[in-house]
Amino acid sequence: MVQLPHTIDRVRGIDFAAPGRQLGHLSIEHSNNEFDGAVIPVPIAVLAGPDASNGPTVLLTAGTHGDEYEGQVLLHELIRTLDPGSICGRIIVLPSLNLLAVREGSRVSKVDGANLNRALPGHAAGGPTAQIARIVDADLLPLADFALDIHSGGAVNEYVPSAFVYAGPTPEVWARKMAAVEAFGQPYCVVVKPNYVSGSISGAADRAGVLMVSTELGGRGTVNRRLLADSRAGLYKLLAHVGVLDGGTPRPGATADADARTPAGPPADIQYIQLGSDAAVMARAGGLFEPTVDLGQRVVVGDLIGKVHFIDELDRPAYEYRAHIDGLIATLRHPTLVRTGSTLVNIAVPMDNPSRLDS
Repeated sequence: MVQLPHTIDRVRGIDFAAPGRQLGHLSIEHSNNEFDGAVIPVPIAVLAGPDASNGPTVLLTAGTHGDEYEGQVLLHELIRTLDPGSICGRIIVLPSLNLLAVREGSRVSKVDGANLNRALPGHAAGGPTAQIARIVDADLLPLADFALDIHSGGAVNEYVPSAFVYAGPTPEVWARKMAAVEAFGQPYCVVVKPNYVSGSISGAADRAGVLMVSTELGGRGTVNRRLLADSRAGLYKLLAHVGVLDGGTPRPGATADADARTPAGPPADIQYIQLGSDAAVMARAGGLFEPTVDLGQRVVVGDLIGKVHFIDELDRPAYEYRAHIDGLIATLRHPTLVRTGSTLVNIAVPMDNPSRLDS
């Protein structure tokens, strides 16, 4: 349990020690043609129980990349519908963390072109992305006992619906991460090496000693109704698991969620898959991508995974791409037009014994 200050210098309208539902904003200093007042107001909400000091503090973020929508929808809904009286502790919620990228519907904002999930620890005197990164790293993460950053594949990729975690950094922390993943209950868990991306929120959480899970929930620049239903249910189970909600807290849209699921529901056993530095299959030339595999499909070395057709060379055969490792198609590109360096698929390797860090 973390002792919270009443106020943080760059957060407006929020008393972190007060109970109830509060809405405010991060004060990001920037002046251009649109923001002539020199402030970009990144929305933040704090939902706190009657005795907020007697429970954990949870940090929930989405919109870290502006074209990833499932988390944005879930967190906007949570802010409006969750009764603060049902909370044991407090929940800090930022549904549009990279506000300008969210408004543009793009992965990164045009204002500085920086990737927020590569920018931590950030800089208080930097551009908008660096300032947001600094507030998350220096002010918000240190308040949290648990953090969840909700991602998806964005406009160009689709992921198997997954929790996404950094391995380690210690066996004890890894066991707690696995327990949180099991509570969240997505069909897959993508595991990457410790400090996979040092500038990410996950990397910063590990450095700060804050237990954290991220996600990759679908993608394609849209919202899948079934995935949203499953992730909404998983979010409430996860919040109950970390102790900020009671397991019986009413969940909005539960009937509609049940209708959205397939009759069998999500798999009972989570499949842990490892994404390594050799996972990506990249286009070696531009053209039209024709996938020959499906998301979640198992492949072995040599299997045909796709073709790229050359637009201007009518007599040139399509270039074939084949699996270079045995594994599972964890991501699949969806825009057909590709260029040299575009990631076509990522092949993840199933983990036989995920409880062991060296598996």
